[in-house]
Amino acid sequence: MDAVSDVLRVVRLGGAVYLNGEFTAPWCVIGQTNGALCAGYLPRSERVVSFHLITEGSCWARLAADPGSAIQVNAGELLVVPQGETHIMGSAPDLTPVPFGPLLASQIETAPGEVMKLSYGGGGTTTRTVCGFLACNETLSNPILSALPRIFKVDMRNDPRSAWLESSLQFAAAEAAEWRAGSAIVLARLSELLFVEAVRRCIDALPADRKGWLAGVRDRFVGRALSMLHAQPAHSWTVDELARKVGLSRSALAQRFTDLLGQPPMQYLARWRLQIAAQELLIGSKSLAAVAEQVGYDSEAAFNRAFKREFGMPPAGWRKNRSKVDVAGAPAPAIVHQQ
Repeated sequence: MDAVSDVLRVVRLGGAVYLNGEFTAPWCVIGQTNGALCAGYLPRSERVVSFHLITEGSCWARLAADPGSAIQVNAGELLVVPQGETHIMGSAPDLTPVPFGPLLASQIETAPGEVMKLSYGGGGTTTRTVCGFLACNETLSNPILSALPRIFKVDMRNDPRSAWLESSLQFAAAEAAEWRAGSAIVLARLSELLFVEAVRRCIDALPADRKGWLAGVRDRFVGRALSMLHAQPAHSWTVDELARKVGLSRSALAQRFTDLLGQPPMQYLARWRLQIAAQELLIGSKSLAAVAEQVGYDSEAAFNRAFKREFGMPPAGWRKNRSKVDVAGAPAPAIVHQQ
């Protein structure tokens, strides 16, 4: 399995589309944090990715705390906010935003979980959007989400390799507008597909001098090393073996890997093993010994020590503590925002 697919598998993305919006100029709204929105569509989660597919017209978008992040998003483009930060969208970049929460409050109460329809604005040029989010559980810093720009757009049109994607986008817009039996699951899966494609295109568009996890995935040698580590995380890898398989010397691979990812290969593998273990403890019922073996530890004691160093408590205590939180239905550590 390649590294991108493996990371997305472990964090277990779950998608939902919550708004089919029609905005007429002049208009400008700001997203507000609101845990009730996510609760109406998905189980509670630790991280939320916001996205907006522009199906007609155009708009401006930026992070609320960063005026310099402003970008124009046109029809056929997907706006992504990976960290779920509060952001502003409008027909022009210099308009005063109004809170969006009150516009949706009554619909959240009367039709939880359904795609809401909203018309708002001054009656001028129309912009249509399909808005949604992706929820995921992450037990460590997720390498994909932390490597993506805080706000970015991806052009989903005019690519001969992905005519299927453009037709899918048209289908998603029609599905959100009509809302019939099965729409929720169809739109959820399409939203997950859109995000994966956005990540792939973001990797393809990276500048040649960019560093980080996404740049490592794209690199000819480091990308192959990452794929092997993710394909067989329990294998007793050494830098020597990885280097032979990717066609570099040991020192060259170690240097290249560290330059791009900020940590050497074996340190990266150790942390990834613990993320897999934490996810298994969260959702599975295997014994600690079985989980330890699954991720490549020779003894349960060694696994306990490594897990405690990373998470601050032994795996048994961590699993018990997380189970209590889930049963109690406590709010997620990260909050969800409304557009």
